[in-house]
Amino acid sequence: MVGQSIKRLIIVRHAKSSWDDASLTDHDRPLAKRGMRDAPRMAEYLCRYLDRPDMVVTSTAIRARQTADYFTQALGTLPHQVRETSALFHAGPSEISAVLSQLSPSTQSVMLFGHNPGFTDFVNQLTAENIENIPTCGVAVISLQLGDWQDVRSAIGQLEHYFYPKGI
Repeated sequence: MVGQSIKRLIIVRHAKSSWDDASLTDHDRPLAKRGMRDAPRMAEYLCRYLDRPDMVVTSTAIRARQTADYFTQALGTLPHQVRETSALFHAGPSEISAVLSQLSPSTQSVMLFGHNPGFTDFVNQLTAENIENIPTCGVAVISLQLGDWQDVRSAIGQLEHYFYPKGI
C-alpha cells in the first residue's frame, strides 16, 4: 500500500481557439491569435510558481495539444512525460477522474489540458470551490493528500493557485 503524500494537479483549459474555418470539426480547431499570445504568457507566468510536472496529459483536440506545447516548452517537460488521450476531449468529472486513476501512484504532479465545462465542474467538485467558469488558458493548481490517483474524490483538494490571462 502506498502512503499518502501531497500530490499536485494542474488543470489547464486550452487557450482561445479559432472559429475561422467552418469546415473544421470541433476537435480539429486550432488556436486563435489570442490563444497563441495567451498560452506562452501563461506558461511563463506559471513557471514562477511551479516546477516541471512529472506527467502531462492532454486532450487530443488540436487546440489543447497546441496549448500543452507552449506549457511543456516553458516548463522543460521531456517528451516521455507527455501523453495524449481522447478521453479528455469534452470530458466531465467522472472521465477526468478515470484518466487520473490510470496514473502511477509514484506520479507526484500532473498537468491536464482539456475543455470546459468539464474542467470547471471538476475543479469545483474536487476543491468545493465555486468558480463560475475557468476561462480559456485558465490554470487551477490543486494540492491533494492521497497515496494513489485512484483515490481522487470530491472535496479532497485544496486550490493553491488560480490564474487566467486577464488576471495576470
